[in-house]
Amino acid sequence: MIVLDGNSLTLEDVIKVARNYEEVRLSNKGREQIIASRQIVDKILEEEKPVYGISTGFGDFSTIFISKDERAKLQRNLILSHATGVGDHLSEDVVRSAMLLRANSLAKGYSGIRLSTVEMLLNLLNKRICPAIPAKGSVGASGDLAPLSHMVLVMLGEGEAYLSGQLLAGADALKACGLEPIVLSGKEGLALINGTQIMTAVGTIAWHDAVNLMKAADIAAGLSVEALKGTRAAFDLRISQVRAHPGQVATTQNMLRLTAHSAIIASHINCKKVQDAYSLRCIPQVHGASKDALRRAEETLNVEINAATDNPLIMPETGEAISGGNFHGQPIALVMDYLKLAIAELGNISERRTNRLLDVHLSDLPAFLTAFPGVDSGLMITQYVAAALVSENKVLVHPASADSIPTSANQEDHVSMGTIAARQAREILDNVCNVLAIEMLAAAQGIDFLAPLTAGDGTAKAHQTIRSVVSHLDEDRVPAPDIKTLHNLIASGRIVQEVEAVAGQLKIY
Repeated sequence: MIVLDGNSLTLEDVIKVARNYEEVRLSNKGREQIIASRQIVDKILEEEKPVYGISTGFGDFSTIFISKDERAKLQRNLILSHATGVGDHLSEDVVRSAMLLRANSLAKGYSGIRLSTVEMLLNLLNKRICPAIPAKGSVGASGDLAPLSHMVLVMLGEGEAYLSGQLLAGADALKACGLEPIVLSGKEGLALINGTQIMTAVGTIAWHDAVNLMKAADIAAGLSVEALKGTRAAFDLRISQVRAHPGQVATTQNMLRLTAHSAIIASHINCKKVQDAYSLRCIPQVHGASKDALRRAEETLNVEINAATDNPLIMPETGEAISGGNFHGQPIALVMDYLKLAIAELGNISERRTNRLLDVHLSDLPAFLTAFPGVDSGLMITQYVAAALVSENKVLVHPASADSIPTSANQEDHVSMGTIAARQAREILDNVCNVLAIEMLAAAQGIDFLAPLTAGDGTAKAHQTIRSVVSHLDEDRVPAPDIKTLHNLIASGRIVQEVEAVAGQLKIY
């Protein structure tokens, strides 16, 4: 059970709810904070003075005063009019993350929402009702307005939702779970949608999957070092210690652990080659820098998942409703763009190692890793696929946060595009997962040709795990299923788990 108080949610908690369906409830403190802030809103609603979003319109309509008898309609109309998303629906884990994060933000007690409304949101989560939220349509300020509106529609008995994998009308999903639609009161519509929870949810899932991906990248690199008869000299821990970037030190330790007791590396320890190409020699520096970027994203996400991000904010200590800009997604936008680049770089260097594995002029292995060159093409075209994916990533990695476009008649004249950055991070991550799958496919094939010599502790286990699901390429066959199988092996976390069981926990920083 995850208990929300607005201040102590962890990234691991988010994943438990998003993917493992952990149940959620409000803490006593969270309930008290919600009630206290609502009392202030109720008082404001009784007064005839303009307060943004409570007794005024929204955006460029903020100068229009709304009378008492129209304020409930104002909130409902806000949700209906803002539900403008397009594109495929966000994945269930992202939607569940967003619902959790919104509830946690409301539990801080700065939003002025009713306790019953927050409990309705948690009911959707605990009963596994997943609002159908189109992925596109947020500019990242004033918060994720369009996608969060689609979330709230279901609470009103509108929109669509998934229940047990079936897409239903929102009202039918509620009825099937014994829930009644709610009627929004003053401030509540704005409190539910004026936040950064979609971009933060996508970012949290991307961060979690990137942790696994970066460990898998080290495993793939270790396999390539073995297959290409690389040296461990560049992984001397003293090299990284005199530079002291945490990610570089961690990667060096991983590479030493993965390749420990390698008979392959021991077999050429006295060869004439002084040093390896950058894609092998600089693994700690390149992979390590990506890990440091991941750490920066984690720091920002840890703050944001426990933040109050709507507007206006209700200050229980003074009774004020203060207009500000916490809905602006710039903190998330910048780190997601940074994370995009960090993940893409893992793909860039991986593709270069794959190329070395396949090029007979750059290795001691058969051309394109086939025993029958000419008749067979071997793994030749897998490198084409990796090249296409890393090239696509170079387009996706363009910083979304570098762009801004005015909205709401120039009242909202700078926006973050943070949700786009987060979605692109997930897309790049999936591409790189395929690039690493191709590297693992090639490296495992290369290690086969070095038999009877065996790889190191971690790399031998990785090779064994790969061979348990994909056989050696004896002669040409369709490689696409093999790539997909290895993609799933990486994405599921299985190959990391198998290797860590033998070589010890791989470090990120």
